[in-house]
Amino acid sequence: MSRIRVGVQLHPQHTTYAAYADAVRRAEELGVDTIWTWDHFFPLYGDPDGSHFEGWTLLTAMATLTSRAEIGCLVTCNSYRNPQLLADMARTVDHISGGRLILGIGSGWCERDYEEYGYEFGTDASRLKDLGRSLPLIKERWQKLVPPAVRNPIPLLIGGAGEKVTLRLTAQYADLWNSFGPPATYKHKNAVLTNWCRELGRDPALIERTISINVGDLGQLDAYLDAGATHIIVEIGAPWDLAPLQQLVEWRAAQS
Repeated sequence: MSRIRVGVQLHPQHTTYAAYADAVRRAEELGVDTIWTWDHFFPLYGDPDGSHFEGWTLLTAMATLTSRAEIGCLVTCNSYRNPQLLADMARTVDHISGGRLILGIGSGWCERDYEEYGYEFGTDASRLKDLGRSLPLIKERWQKLVPPAVRNPIPLLIGGAGEKVTLRLTAQYADLWNSFGPPATYKHKNAVLTNWCRELGRDPALIERTISINVGDLGQLDAYLDAGATHIIVEIGAPWDLAPLQQLVEWRAAQS
């Protein structure tokens, strides 16, 4: 069995930058493999107009706050940035981090973000079509940038579970895949991704299978492992109680 990895998504809302930075440092000290933020413009729960910070700017800070863990947005919304620009942003943060960036990306879904920031929301189908256009452009731009990324190419994670388009794009372009539970659902989607890999001539083992869980799902870690996940990411928000993350790290140690 491949090595199990664990990570944390620290929600950049209802907090101060100083408190967020402290949580990032403490997460790395606990020994996680990955630390993630998200790519939204407003809080997703609690006071909808509460404090919130932008994801890619935070990633730059996270690159300097850490020295070992990989970092990324879980996930970047494809619609918010020109793909060529996003490729250059990712390459730059990759250098700042010393080659520890994972480019997480998805088609987008949060209508408020689109409306308040002036992006065309479109439809599920149109946003997926845009993602399909962007992915090869990002990879092409990476080969043109000077200097190239430290880790070239930068690992690409696609988030989502749509069986007809998202998982096909994942099989075609991604190095990691992220989705959600429950375990039975994850197991089914994981099988669909494997089938897409085989249909497209891609080795399914080349795609790391990540799962995002809530603190309340920590009792199902073995079930997610049985469902095919090899990289488990727990979501945590302010006030930054990292005890659940400690539990996840200890569970990982017990698997070896």
